[in-house]
Amino acid sequence: MKTNIQDLIAQMTLEEKAGLCSGLDFWHTKGIERLGVPALMVTDGPHGLRKQKESADHLGLHNSVPATCFPSAAGLASSWNRELIGKVGEALGAECQAENVAVLLGPGTNIKRSPLNGRNFEYFSEDPYLSAEMAGNHIRGVQSQGVGTSLKHFAANNQEHRRMSTDAVIDERTLREIYLASFEGAVKNSQPWSVMCSYNRVNGEYASENEYLLTKILRDEWGFEGFVVSDWGAVNERVKALQAGLELEMPSSGGIGDNKIIEAVRSGELPEATLDLAVERMLNFVFKTVENRKENASFNTEEHHRLAREVARESMVLLKNEDGILPLKRNGKIAVLGEFAKKPRYQGGGSSHVNPTKLDDAFAEMKAIAGDNAELLYAQGYELGRDDVNVALLQEARETAAKADTAVLFLGLPDNYESEGYDRSHLSLPESHTALIAAVAEVQSNIVVVLSNGSPVEMPWIHQTKGILEGYLGGQAFGGAVADLLFGVVSPSGKLAETFPVKLSDNPSFLNFPGEGDKVEYREGIFVGYRYYDKKEIEPLFPFGFGLSYTQFEYSGLNVSSSSIKDTDTLQVSVTVKNTGTCAGKEIVQLYVSDVESSVIRPLQELKGFQKVELQPGEEKEVTFELDKRSFAYYNVSIADWHVESGSFKIGIGSSSRDIRLSASVEVESTTRIAVCYNRNTTVGDLLENPLTADKAKKYSSVFGEDAGMEDNPEMFLAMMRYMPLRAMIGFGQGKYTEEDLAADLQEFNALAAKE
Repeated sequence: MKTNIQDLIAQMTLEEKAGLCSGLDFWHTKGIERLGVPALMVTDGPHGLRKQKESADHLGLHNSVPATCFPSAAGLASSWNRELIGKVGEALGAECQAENVAVLLGPGTNIKRSPLNGRNFEYFSEDPYLSAEMAGNHIRGVQSQGVGTSLKHFAANNQEHRRMSTDAVIDERTLREIYLASFEGAVKNSQPWSVMCSYNRVNGEYASENEYLLTKILRDEWGFEGFVVSDWGAVNERVKALQAGLELEMPSSGGIGDNKIIEAVRSGELPEATLDLAVERMLNFVFKTVENRKENASFNTEEHHRLAREVARESMVLLKNEDGILPLKRNGKIAVLGEFAKKPRYQGGGSSHVNPTKLDDAFAEMKAIAGDNAELLYAQGYELGRDDVNVALLQEARETAAKADTAVLFLGLPDNYESEGYDRSHLSLPESHTALIAAVAEVQSNIVVVLSNGSPVEMPWIHQTKGILEGYLGGQAFGGAVADLLFGVVSPSGKLAETFPVKLSDNPSFLNFPGEGDKVEYREGIFVGYRYYDKKEIEPLFPFGFGLSYTQFEYSGLNVSSSSIKDTDTLQVSVTVKNTGTCAGKEIVQLYVSDVESSVIRPLQELKGFQKVELQPGEEKEVTFELDKRSFAYYNVSIADWHVESGSFKIGIGSSSRDIRLSASVEVESTTRIAVCYNRNTTVGDLLENPLTADKAKKYSSVFGEDAGMEDNPEMFLAMMRYMPLRAMIGFGQGKYTEEDLAADLQEFNALAAKE
């Protein structure tokens, strides 16, 4: 293929080359008919195919073809189920083949910096390891069907407010450890066919023309082999973007971008070899698509709907189950309240809006499972199109709840609360929803709340409920999945992929979101999500990794393969998990790593492994993990690489970030020596901390005399010594220490430090 592609490039005119680097229209790449290069279609995702019937629509103004709407990423990540997300990808790929779509635009793996981000429903997690694992399996599933993906939005697109112009100002370590790491694992392990750049600037430069991101990191460091496409309308300067590593501008610029490229080549501003490389990458994609095209492809809508129901079940998180109110008994009277019970909010707004093949009605699905022995009563409770209270509907719901043994309230965020294009301003439910809880609580003590939302909400009403099921945006089978969980057809097995704060101001980005004007500074640094709540000792409403089950799990037998390793080794960790309850269930076993003592600021713990295991009552299984250098490392800016400090690390195994059941220690030895160069501003303390220079550095106390300051305030004397730069010894020594002494000492200290 390489030879054929080079032959094709040699036959192409400059105009044809430039044309391949921009769209034909809103959804198609350009073809070259005379050379047999076809135009291809790309389309929105990521949790369902959104193939538009109209040619120029990106934000859902026209209907798309029917397709299976799976749970959005916020829910998918809460399943913590790699295999299941892979199956979703396979189904999406099959539907793309049936519609002759070459690339599904997704998944989105941006970090959830703030719960206010209007597009959080479309992203996986606040944790980069979990996010990368979910994205990687999604990519592999889709691409196993011969359809490409477009990992997005690269990078630091963590808000919708002024997203096309804002500058995300992030220090290098934070960028690497948090915001790039969520992309890195997915790129290295799954090789998406394309990566989509974000709208925003990153440290002053638009992502579309950021050579550091698009070439140095993405290609040179991570080994990305595909093509980079702009988010729709993200290109600032076309030639600069091409030089930086952006191959495809979307949508069509009407020839404007093409002409800029042509003029730049003719003027010598842009080497034609740079353009040829971009064309080669585009042709590789085109012919890979042609080779993988499945003629007369189709898919079974019912099978995909059943998969959507299974996925939705595993994506929902049981947050509260006081007095074992769930699962519901299939008898007596059950009040089902809230318009969401019959008109579900099952997906987010914007470019990921899917036209479902069918749509479950939660009330009808609950009636089907409850059977004839239970009477289900319905009341609307509120109007979806209004936030304020409808007194008549509220009174009807109150009266209905009073007649029942249990009330199940379907609440959440309406469509206009969270969407692409804008952020939320608060974390509250609509007034009409909170009023419904209060009204029902006056007449009913057995209240279960089912939430439909794409991101955390505050719950000042939590004490009025006995059960809370976080349904997220559960896709077209939301209703059936909720019914299955409420009645115990299956046990809940989802766990939160993000922290739920008690109140918005608890969030680490609160003081710096969404920034001022076109500048947002990520001043919380690496302390995003649970990393912050742990370090600050702030009790969240629900912690990262939390989720209840209808059964119980016991952990035992934690074993590590070695008590000491080098950072070039791998460490095997195993633990036994047993279902000690009375029903089948799935547990998500989480592994966290802590650096016991570090010279740099680090989180108390970081997620570095997880496994979801299914167990029958009384059954036990061994769960295994493998940790490598990255499991223990932080990003060291001075060496521009990941680095492990020699020392002790704690391995914690638990059911959530705040429920660590077992722990073990391992000593890790670094094989990378960081060069030290001492100078006249090096402190005495720095020398004392290095075993190679400590003995010689002890002499400096004599510069002040044997007892100087020791009797009156020894702590002050020792502190002054520790943090005193060597140059200051000359002045304080009053002739006892000279410039010549300092020069000789520095030479000796640097010689000692250079020894292995």
